[in-house]
Amino acid sequence: MKNVWEALSDGTRREILKMLRSRPHTAGELADQFSLSPATVSHHLAVLKECGLITGERRAQTIVYHLNTTVIQEMMRALAGLLD
Repeated sequence: MKNVWEALSDGTRREILKMLRSRPHTAGELADQFSLSPATVSHHLAVLKECGLITGERRAQTIVYHLNTTVIQEMMRALAGLLD
């Protein structure tokens, strides 16, 4: 869970998650929304994928990224437990 909190501490990664909430995106589509190099966006995607917040599905030569709602739900339960 620690890695999830670290991943969420970055504003760019939070914006990527917001974008993926509406629909899956390719890395290129995500990179087009930021004034960052494609390599930097790729790093952010790797961090999010490593902690399980997103998944990647290879389609030919591209990867389509999806929000992993299971991890988000687990985080919400953990937060709710802190408030009991």
